[in-house]
Amino acid sequence: MSSRKLIVKIIENWPVKVLSIVLAFILFIFHRLNTMTTRPLSIPLAIETSSALTPASAYPRTVRVTLRGEDNSIQSIADNDIEAYVDLTRYEAEGSYSAPVQIRKKESALGIEPLEIVVYPLKISVQLDRKISKTLPLSAVITGRVADGFNLISHSISPSEITVTGPLGLLESVAEIKTEPIDLDGRNSDFSMEVHIANLNPLFVLRGSSTARFSCFINATVSVRSIDGIAITLKGLNFDFEADTGGRTGSIRIEGNQSQLDDFRPPMDFFTVDCSGISQPGTYTLPIVVDLPADFSLIRYEPEDLLLTVTHYGSSEYREHL
Repeated sequence: MSSRKLIVKIIENWPVKVLSIVLAFILFIFHRLNTMTTRPLSIPLAIETSSALTPASAYPRTVRVTLRGEDNSIQSIADNDIEAYVDLTRYEAEGSYSAPVQIRKKESALGIEPLEIVVYPLKISVQLDRKISKTLPLSAVITGRVADGFNLISHSISPSEITVTGPLGLLESVAEIKTEPIDLDGRNSDFSMEVHIANLNPLFVLRGSSTARFSCFINATVSVRSIDGIAITLKGLNFDFEADTGGRTGSIRIEGNQSQLDDFRPPMDFFTVDCSGISQPGTYTLPIVVDLPADFSLIRYEPEDLLLTVTHYGSSEYREHL
């Protein structure tokens, strides 16, 4: 077939042929549109600056990203393989700057076509300030009260200092870093625990671990109580004898936990005198023994000795004395 006949053949009924091509293209686009889906994401926003500067004003910590492409392809993309950032590395002086939010693809997001990525907001403004670092004391924030009858003796926190990096204008006036609140309510013994370090300003970066070791030392409250009129019990006296104590009673002053002191009642044999060594009538001065529970400490007691007059059981001398 000659060239002339070929050209005639091609342009023969050309409106119909052009319309067919257009319709085919429209059907192709329509098909692609029907097979394209969207996937919304919320991803962290990074501010990239020179080493001398750092953000000094609030900015969005996340941005909204919409992925558009074939369903199987966009669903296979891991969230952390789409990164959003603002590039401010070219700025070397403090000030306020505005720049577009950019997207960086990596790993599972690479090589996927078609893939349309839309980000919002498109642009943000950030105040930059000179970056400084300070080493600040770490202070434990304590709330609540230990149990009744107990005292908080001391506490410690490790590490005792934290290095913080942030903008000069905000960080230079900060004097300390604090922990999250530590509740002592109802505690009645020593304890140790991990506590979170509070970072109240998101523009600060705390170096090292985000937790610290808190140790607390709790002792029972030491209170003092005096008890009077305590009966003195004679032990081991020979059945052939009787002893005259002159009606003496004892008193004691002890210290210990307040609630235990309040509940304590001296038992029958609290104050005793050992009379097992008496073998004949007479006058004796014998020591008083106090059976003090281990929960208490002795301050003093009276009398320390007891004067006894010992007679034969039923003697007239004893009856007359009575």
